[in-house]
Amino acid sequence: MTEYVLRFIAGGAIVSAFAIVGDMLRPKSFSGLLGAAPSVALATLGIALVQHGARYAAAESWTMIYGAAALACYSFAVCQLLMRFRLSALPATIIASVVWLAVAFALLAGFGGAA
Repeated sequence: MTEYVLRFIAGGAIVSAFAIVGDMLRPKSFSGLLGAAPSVALATLGIALVQHGARYAAAESWTMIYGAAALACYSFAVCQLLMRFRLSALPATIIASVVWLAVAFALLAGFGGAA
């Protein structure tokens, strides 16, 4: 239970910090990039570092990088399906989910996951 409270507090503090930075940037659309995901990732890595050590946190950070790369491929696939093939949003996102999973698991299989 203590871990959840720590995640809540650390995540909230980091989200607030990113929101302040995002509010200062122009255009305002940058603030969405600095939303919850980076904040939660930093809080999770901080807790992993304290509880499990640097080696474990480093492995976790690599899996987060793999997930980000898979998300970028997913986003590109969704854009292509929407713009080029004129699919509606629901089928495009469902089809592109296969891309996300394939890239994520390929990266994990190729480079290894968390220790």
